[in-house]
Amino acid sequence: MTSAVVICPGRGTYNASELGYLARHFPDRELLAEFDSQRSAAGQETLSALDGAERFSLANHTRGDNASGLIYASSYGDFRSINREEIDIVAVTGNSMGWYTALACGGALTAQDGFRVANTMGTLMQEALIGGQLVYPWMDENWRADGARKTELLELVSEINARAEAELYFSIDLGGMLILAGNSAGLEAFEQAVEPVQQRFPMRLGNHAAFHTSLQSPVAEKGRSQLDKSLFNQPILPMIDGEGNIWWPGSTRTDSLYDYTLGAQVTETYDFTKAITVAAREFTPDLFIVLGPGNTLGGAVVQSLICAQWRGMADKATFQALQQESPVIAAMGMPEQRQLCT
Repeated sequence: MTSAVVICPGRGTYNASELGYLARHFPDRELLAEFDSQRSAAGQETLSALDGAERFSLANHTRGDNASGLIYASSYGDFRSINREEIDIVAVTGNSMGWYTALACGGALTAQDGFRVANTMGTLMQEALIGGQLVYPWMDENWRADGARKTELLELVSEINARAEAELYFSIDLGGMLILAGNSAGLEAFEQAVEPVQQRFPMRLGNHAAFHTSLQSPVAEKGRSQLDKSLFNQPILPMIDGEGNIWWPGSTRTDSLYDYTLGAQVTETYDFTKAITVAAREFTPDLFIVLGPGNTLGGAVVQSLICAQWRGMADKATFQALQQESPVIAAMGMPEQRQLCT
């Protein structure tokens, strides 16, 4: 049997090529109908309608109140599609809003309550839409680590944040990428201070707020007012959070899990790199399964494993050689890799 750590993606993974993902892959029509009922009761367009639209709309499908539900349902459906007779899931983790999906995959939330949490938080963030996010790499195109460059960039972030009108924070440590978040003055100051690289960075993320920063404190407070602690249960699988902590079955304090999920997880840096490092070193899986939709998170997983020096990985070439010899990663958003899991 193959041991695997399951990774749940966050925002920005349901794009034009993913339109119809639920129709193609979601394994439980009754459960999808329950998600749709929650949306209808809140006066929102159903997932079935969004996923079944004739055309992908950047303005509509990437909004927080729509994207969060679409991504959660796509990811959870993929989790349910994994062949558990051949794959032993030893732990789950996620990136950013993928933590909400990980909670459901890990059993700390029911599928329906996980959707409630993801949809509620996505809606609250869209309503507030405080600040924005951008991406900038500290690894080169061959995924070679340059720790000095990362330190230099984070020092620049601190220097900009110290300016009178600018707010800029380290939002997500995403493998070889820095996700930064802040107000317009802070984001613009960073964009002006760094040189464009790889023909697309620094890159602003559309319809994204200043996630995982203190700017989201009002959103976290509203989330706690709308979502009750009673939703949270003892997990059935180990879950690795955005600080690298492991929430173990049988020894998790559910009130602490609630406090983290609707507190630090929303307002402090999300260290995805550390989560993957802990997953690799503590659980030593044969395979890392990246749930859909999309396949954009795979690169960040590999880069995180390079940072952890997992199985001798040092750059893109060493990963590719290892992947060809025996798959290390399976992205369920890619048909040929999906077959490894289903």
